[in-house]
Amino acid sequence: LALLFCEAAKIAPMASLATSLDEYSLIYSFFSSSATEEPKKVSKKEQKRMERGDSGKKKEKDPNRWAVDPEKAKAKAEKAARAKAEKAAREKAEEAETVAAPTPKGQKKILAPAMAKTYDPSLVEASWQEWWEARGWYGCEAEKVAQDKAKQKFVIVIPPPNVTGSLHLGHALTAAIEDSLTRWHRMKGDATLYVPGTDHAGIATQTVVEKQLAKSGVSRHDLGREKFVDEVWKWKDQYGSRICEQLRRLGSSVDWSRERFTMDPVCAKAVTEAFVRLHDAGLLYRASRLVNWSCSLKSAISDLEVEYEDVEGGCLRKHDGKDYEFGTFTEFAYEIIDNQKKKVGEVVVATTRLETMLGDTAVAVHPEDPRYVHLHGKKARHPFFPDRELEIVLDDILVDMTLGTGCVKITPAHDPNDYDCGERHDLPFLTILNVDGTIVKEMTPFKVKGQPVTNATKETMPEWVAGQKRYDARRLVEEKLKEKGLFRSKYPKPMRLAICSRSGDIVEPLVQPQWFCDCSDMARRAVKAVEDGDLRIRPKMHEKTWFHWLEEIRPWCVSRQLWWGHQIPAWFAYAKADDSSLCSVLLEFSFFLEKLLFFFYAKLLFFARPDSPRKKKNCLVSSTEGPPNLMSFPHNQQVVRRERRVGGREVDRRSVRGRRGEEGEGAVGRRV
Repeated sequence: LALLFCEAAKIAPMASLATSLDEYSLIYSFFSSSATEEPKKVSKKEQKRMERGDSGKKKEKDPNRWAVDPEKAKAKAEKAARAKAEKAAREKAEEAETVAAPTPKGQKKILAPAMAKTYDPSLVEASWQEWWEARGWYGCEAEKVAQDKAKQKFVIVIPPPNVTGSLHLGHALTAAIEDSLTRWHRMKGDATLYVPGTDHAGIATQTVVEKQLAKSGVSRHDLGREKFVDEVWKWKDQYGSRICEQLRRLGSSVDWSRERFTMDPVCAKAVTEAFVRLHDAGLLYRASRLVNWSCSLKSAISDLEVEYEDVEGGCLRKHDGKDYEFGTFTEFAYEIIDNQKKKVGEVVVATTRLETMLGDTAVAVHPEDPRYVHLHGKKARHPFFPDRELEIVLDDILVDMTLGTGCVKITPAHDPNDYDCGERHDLPFLTILNVDGTIVKEMTPFKVKGQPVTNATKETMPEWVAGQKRYDARRLVEEKLKEKGLFRSKYPKPMRLAICSRSGDIVEPLVQPQWFCDCSDMARRAVKAVEDGDLRIRPKMHEKTWFHWLEEIRPWCVSRQLWWGHQIPAWFAYAKADDSSLCSVLLEFSFFLEKLLFFFYAKLLFFARPDSPRKKKNCLVSSTEGPPNLMSFPHNQQVVRRERRVGGREVDRRSVRGRRGEEGEGAVGRRV
């Protein structure tokens, strides 16, 4: 490029001007940069400024250009104030037209001349419910309905919510649907009745009141039963009306003249009547069976009150203020003995509840498992009870050869599956836990079916574990097994924990004498109704759940160990003669300190017709013709002596307290 430029300018060649390489490079750089340089771009704004001949200097701004003129500002403020006042006056006048005059209670609502711009539920819904109730539009007179037999009837009962709580969105949805159906039938001219009520919520209410007493350092046992029940009634009178107030706010068209509380006298009579009828029909009975036991409540609970929680293997869970390990499989060995009680081998079993091995009475193997054919007919020895021999039973229902060691320890009194196995093989049962979850000091073998245990002797629990809490006992048993050389291994295993929905306590399977209702016939008829099409479930996919629940149904435990609730109408009756002429008869009634939790009986019968139940029977007294297990009850009993006219004579009565009775005690009863 440099040579071309020189040629064009007709000057000396580049070689004569540059005598060195450095000079040549300098000239080359100069011409290269000059050749590639572009003209500077000018913006349109700058071009216009240059055309006008402006120098480009910025104008100096007045520093007071934003200063407010006091006179203008004052005038502007006065104008805004006048506009605001005028607007407020207009809004006040409009609002006055939308506010109605106060409506006297029970009278038709006085409406405002104009409608408010915004919706206010408290103003719109006010006074209507009181007027509807005062007019009696929610009622249904039985006499008028009886006269008009052609009139269709529609009766619906509100599912009684627990008196301890308050209504939530689910209650509101249910109440809205029920109220819509009720109002529709009422507008059709049908004889319509919508019945309200609340449930006494035995466990929940007693727990709430006990917590309140605990804040003042008082327990229910310090007060005694009668005073404690009085405290519960005070609490109910103070807080129990909250649900009814919420139902009124919803506008539910229930007949408040028929409001029921499940502890009202009429409801108590209905429960007693249901108990007697079901017992007479053989559907309600007392027996010692495996129940869901809450150690914190010291009461049995139903299957519906048990929730299940999945836990990872080897996790820690806090219980009674301590951390305990759950989800762990512990393997240990039982020694196999011969007829001379000498060790001839061992069998390894595994469990997630190691403390229950204190109540083991057998070891089960599969009859077709070739690994344990040599154990058929043998016995094992318990390491902590040398005189206790564990039978080796063959059970193809309980044992799965592919799981674990193929051997299963059997604790009939503390596991549902083991309970069934114990019944199948007529095994002895041993209860190792007290009602508070501590280890017993003594235990006596018993059976829930078949012949009683012959030559049953009490077994004394070792001192190192007696009285310990159940999960502390688990650690102690593991240590003792290690000392005896019977501990084999320990590894994590995910499991499901049964949790009491009322207390949050871990549920313990426990054999207790309780009252049960036989639901098999009711379940059979319910299944048949769906199969025959008399009852339709929508969507149809839920029929599977229906059949699963009803076909696998078990006897329903209806008794609770509570002070608040319906008392079971069953007593022990004794007759003692002072002389041969029977001038004086003393009737001692030992009341069970159990409470009947009749969910569906109370919720159906206490909403029944206004006429009282039949008066032929109002209590149940055990007799020699009844089941033998009605004759004894091992818990605390309250003995009450009552006046009764026997043979034309009056019998004195007094209330006294009875002592703790032993299992199997009790005189022969008579029907009174």
